[in-house]
Amino acid sequence: MSQLKKGAILSYVNIGLTNVIGLMLTPFIIRSLGNSEYGLYLLIGSIIGYISILDLGLNNAIVRYVSKYQAEKDIEGEENFLATTMLIYAGISMVIIAIGLVIYFNIDFIFKDSLKADEIVKARKMFLILIFNLAITLPGGAFTAICNAYEHFVFPRLLLILKYISRGALIFTLLLYFPYALTLVWIDTILNVVIIGISIYYVIKVLKVRFKMHAWRTKLIKDIFSYSIWVFILALILRLQWNAGQVILGISSDTISVAIFGVGIMLGGYYGAFAGAINTLLLPKATRMSVNENDEKSYNFAMQKIGRLNGFILFLVLTGFYVYGREFIILWVGESYLSAYEIAFLIMIAMTLPLMQSFGNSILEAKKKNRFKSIISIITVTFAVFMGIYLVPEYHFQGVIYPLFIAMLLNSAIMTWYYNKIFGFNFINFIKKTILQPLIFGALPVTIIFLFVKNYWKISSWIDLSWQVTLFTVVYLVVNYFVVMNVEEKEILNRIKR
Repeated sequence: MSQLKKGAILSYVNIGLTNVIGLMLTPFIIRSLGNSEYGLYLLIGSIIGYISILDLGLNNAIVRYVSKYQAEKDIEGEENFLATTMLIYAGISMVIIAIGLVIYFNIDFIFKDSLKADEIVKARKMFLILIFNLAITLPGGAFTAICNAYEHFVFPRLLLILKYISRGALIFTLLLYFPYALTLVWIDTILNVVIIGISIYYVIKVLKVRFKMHAWRTKLIKDIFSYSIWVFILALILRLQWNAGQVILGISSDTISVAIFGVGIMLGGYYGAFAGAINTLLLPKATRMSVNENDEKSYNFAMQKIGRLNGFILFLVLTGFYVYGREFIILWVGESYLSAYEIAFLIMIAMTLPLMQSFGNSILEAKKKNRFKSIISIITVTFAVFMGIYLVPEYHFQGVIYPLFIAMLLNSAIMTWYYNKIFGFNFINFIKKTILQPLIFGALPVTIIFLFVKNYWKISSWIDLSWQVTLFTVVYLVVNYFVVMNVEEKEILNRIKR
């Protein structure tokens, strides 16, 4: 089995573990910390998230350029490129520390109207540790990017699995004795240091990757940033998209509101991760296609094939959450968090088409045509943020999530047009093959059946929910296998089973 297939399987194992561990940890963490301190933890994490985009898109650049050098068999160019990126990362880390210190000394001013005095003290301690964490994590991520560029997908995903299992065990153990948000921060920081150390060893000793500055090439720096700056801008906008609501609510409301909104965003993020398991493996493939092939037929075929594979998984999660999401949230974190259902479901709907079309974004990155996506995202997300600021005082959660929902749909529509412009993307055929067929003949009938099942067998415990969700999943998979999947997709599934 190839590294790509093993990587995809391990990615789904990773997602399964992450989701299961995350779903188990969240109510435990909320009970251990309390709603207020949990909200404070999410709030500080959101601020750190904004600073994390100072990665400047270099990880994507590493995957793209190292894949290109590998395809061209340019060893010296690769060594020089990697040495250059390490110097850039050293500069980024120093900038992160400087910005972090400025914010650290002004936290009391930023949140003077929403945080209490004791919360300010806790926020400062968490923030200082997380800034250190971030200063080492961003350069450390380059080594995972190198593994992906070399198409060694198995090792970094096994390492992530180990990390999440260790994190879950440490949180369950340590929060019993030290029930503070600061405990979570220390656990994440120490684990990141260990994982980065192992990744560095693997890249240097196993992959035999060399970082050697053969010559300082100003043109290379310009070329890197002409590509990565738009990846960076897109990352900034996506961070704004996912974290702005929590910050707006944190400033205008209270930490409990942040906690509820954060749960909704978390569930939406889990949904995106299901497609991301495949999509993160595809940039090297798209880069090779842009070097060796460049015809519309190949791109459309890849878009449709990958879109269908993503669709089978996404429609299962989307329809399952539609049927059982409310009951799950009540059993999981309590009825006081029920507003998170609306937030999560709207995010899932808006994300579905972009996730199914995400190979198109890999093509744009490989072709260095990703500037347009960043510009459109700036416009749509900025609109959503300003509307959120204006509407939150009167409409609370809805004032944040609905402008974001509209902005995401608009962004998706514009990008569909742009894919057609750049590589002749056939949207009508894509919709027929990847959405209408699986939805009409697979997802919708199963959804309707189980809405009736739920009406007759009410859910009042985890046992009730578990057997219904399990039955829903089995029926969905059987219907899709025999009614929706084509011969090639069945063969892919059979090869995986073997």
